[in-house]
Amino acid sequence: MKIVQLLPELNEGGVERGVVELSRELVKKGFESIVISKGGKLVEHIEKEGGLHVTLDVCSKNIFTAPFRIFKLYQTLKTLGPNILHVRSRVPAWMVFLANKFLHLPVVSTVHGFNSVSFYSRIMTKSDHIICVSHAIQQYIQKNYHVDEKKITIIPRGIDVDRFNPKSLDHSFIEAFQRDHNLQNKLVISTVGRITQLKDLETFIKAIAILKVDFPNIIGLIIGGVREDKQNYFTSLLDLIASLNIQEHVSFCGSTHNVAEVYALSHVIVSSSKKPESFGRSVAEAIALNTPVIATNHGGVLDIISENIHGYFTNIEDPNDLATKIVLARDLQFDGYTYICQNFSLEKMVIGTLRVYKGFL
Repeated sequence: MKIVQLLPELNEGGVERGVVELSRELVKKGFESIVISKGGKLVEHIEKEGGLHVTLDVCSKNIFTAPFRIFKLYQTLKTLGPNILHVRSRVPAWMVFLANKFLHLPVVSTVHGFNSVSFYSRIMTKSDHIICVSHAIQQYIQKNYHVDEKKITIIPRGIDVDRFNPKSLDHSFIEAFQRDHNLQNKLVISTVGRITQLKDLETFIKAIAILKVDFPNIIGLIIGGVREDKQNYFTSLLDLIASLNIQEHVSFCGSTHNVAEVYALSHVIVSSSKKPESFGRSVAEAIALNTPVIATNHGGVLDIISENIHGYFTNIEDPNDLATKIVLARDLQFDGYTYICQNFSLEKMVIGTLRVYKGFL
């Protein structure tokens, strides 16, 4: 079986990581995996792990160049001759919808987020089958697009339980990271993800300021890259930190491939997103490392966290409530690794996805 996944580009992000991981696992199982995107830093991972990457602009929303790009995609798909097309985002989904008019290839879509309700977004429900990454996403598309439930399969994003395994950590990295960021004897509270307004880092920062009064050894780590178009937002966060006089209590650490180690060295992981997370990968990964989590009370995380076991839910944009929940969560102890293996493993995701693919063969 030859599978083509399509997404805008292959840079940082949960969708991108999911595509890379699925491609690797498909290759391991003897399938031919092809990824089409505009490119990015994760292309080398696709190719190193046995997949094929084809560089096409399935990212641009420019309607004037669209006809040429759609024709180019049609030619590429005709040459590749795949069994399944798997679209991961709206622009590629529209391009596939038009390029596939004469090819009639089966199309699977994965709805990864709570996109604005519109004709443009509806394209993600026009595929032959729809994968939703959580019950919250399923309810959202059924409510807004009245999709037949038989056309939907819920497959949570899979966690690589080999990578996010408490027994497989790089302890030399942990020691170096703790030394470089002066984390010895600190109460470490971390949040992981790209720096955007939707992550509501203001609430995270304000909660750290509140907790500093009773926990002078606290430090908040913000792990994630800053895109060029988010520089102004990043500057506003630095200004907020300065105004609260907590420069020594908040650290921007940038992106890292050793995110498992960051989860493990943290006492609590926070996901304070304003917008519901479609799944909540960072929450599931942290639980696999037996680290308590706090997440805003909406979206896909509702499927993952058992309150008072793995962590707590917090109110949106409520730093006082977040601070209270962090104090409660820091002493929780649980076997999160077994829980994630049984419910949210990458292997379970791959098996579920292959079951959908094989339904068309």
